[in-house]
Amino acid sequence: MAETLIDIKNLKTSFSINNEYHAAVDDVSLSVKKNEVLAIVGESGCGKSALAFSVMGLHTRAKVEGEILYKDENLVNVSPRRWNALRGKDLGMIFQDPLTALNPLMTIGDQIGEAIFLHNSSMSKAQRKKKVLGLLDKVGISRSEHVYGQYPHELSGGMRQRVIISIAIANEPEVLIADEPTTALDATIQSQILDLIRELKNDMNAGIVLITHDLGVVAEMADRVAVMYAGQIVEIVDVETLFEQPLHPYTRSLISSVPSTEKHSQKLHVIQGIVPALQFLPREGCRFKERIPWIEDSEHAEHPELQEVKPGHFVRCTCYKNFYFPEDKKKGAY
Repeated sequence: MAETLIDIKNLKTSFSINNEYHAAVDDVSLSVKKNEVLAIVGESGCGKSALAFSVMGLHTRAKVEGEILYKDENLVNVSPRRWNALRGKDLGMIFQDPLTALNPLMTIGDQIGEAIFLHNSSMSKAQRKKKVLGLLDKVGISRSEHVYGQYPHELSGGMRQRVIISIAIANEPEVLIADEPTTALDATIQSQILDLIRELKNDMNAGIVLITHDLGVVAEMADRVAVMYAGQIVEIVDVETLFEQPLHPYTRSLISSVPSTEKHSQKLHVIQGIVPALQFLPREGCRFKERIPWIEDSEHAEHPELQEVKPGHFVRCTCYKNFYFPEDKKKGAY
């Protein structure tokens, strides 16, 4: 069995709105194993990035509770000094927007070199430059010597994303979190970035948390998938089962709303409503209930919890048992 790198238990991340705390990540339990890609998928506003920032200790004003265990150390309770030692060395992150993640006043070489220096100050300047050039080559940036002296605004979006990746892997972390790493990139560059992340996983034997709303990326990259809705995990399963036999109504709705060449003659399913604002999230019962009003209240569990319905397949609530799409006009699990 693969070694568990990160073990998240009952994680709750809350933000203050009008002097009241509201949980954006609500009682989430997950594990990330070595040499595994765990995809976290869901609509915008479901809490995916809030979860990632919690794991990396990047929230400044949120209240984080529960356990994030890394080598038996609960990262929820560590000091800022300890976080500085862990972040960038043991835990790396590929941020969603490289232009805002990079310092516009520093050259590319200095920014990557700084990430190395912070965790290996004994390395000489010449050695550090050699390693930076090697990292730029590794992430597929040609003319690395030239790029070394450039500033972020002089690079394309795809090149900036590669620079962010080189910073994230500079110290060969065991856990790598990729938060929407291909957002706003064209299809060709997106494919190249995903290939690069896959190669890095194999080279470093790292555990990768891939946060995305793109089910195509999930199908291509993931080993296991956690589907997130309204701050909760509603389904966890291996990627093959996710697409062949999804169970939770939210998972099925997401998959049915994606265009498919096999279903070109059928209308796409449209999920009713939107993810509620944080302060208006339902805190009792099935949180997806309001978006599937044709399912009777009696089908939902009063206190939905993740249940292992098949080996390795976890689903929240009982509403999946008799869920159907209105256009199908018939009940029955997928």
